[in-house]
Amino acid sequence: MQAVGVFFGVIVALAVIIIGYFISTQRSLVSLDEMCKNALSQIEVQLNSRFDAVVALAKTAAQYAKHESETIIQTIEARGGHTSAATPAGINAQSDLLGQMMSRLNVVVEQYPELKASELYQNAQAGQAEYEENVRMSRMVYNDTATKMNRMVRQWPSSIVAQMLHFDVKDYLKVDNEKKKDYPDLDEAFKK
Repeated sequence: MQAVGVFFGVIVALAVIIIGYFISTQRSLVSLDEMCKNALSQIEVQLNSRFDAVVALAKTAAQYAKHESETIIQTIEARGGHTSAATPAGINAQSDLLGQMMSRLNVVVEQYPELKASELYQNAQAGQAEYEENVRMSRMVYNDTATKMNRMVRQWPSSIVAQMLHFDVKDYLKVDNEKKKDYPDLDEAFKK
């Protein structure tokens, strides 16, 4: 009789441990999922602000190069600085578009040295650089959070809970290829 009581005690203890683990893991997964959503939202806000900064740069450039700048402004506004980018793919697409627009704007600016010296342009450029840094930091936060989420989704035994509750692996944000083009070629530099 006492052995049966011990047996049921062990079963109840195991059930409590399993239920406690399930609840704890579910809460962790929900927390990480919400952190990923928040990080994506922060990036989207920063990208929209960055689009606004690019438009401000183009409008400043319009004082010197009216036709080229108006074309860039129209392109930026038509392609949607204020469209939703709530997924890693959407954010990557918006980042690529911004890089293309900045490249086009930089070509225009190079043709007008007095524009580069303009205080208004320099202030707009500083604002653009600040938004780029904010986006970079937000991307790092998202990728770090996605890494933690992906570990929980893929590692045993939390993967069992994740699968039961339909939590999936998060996509990572890719490296901004436009920025990579600006990196110096160190192989060439050290060959000289």
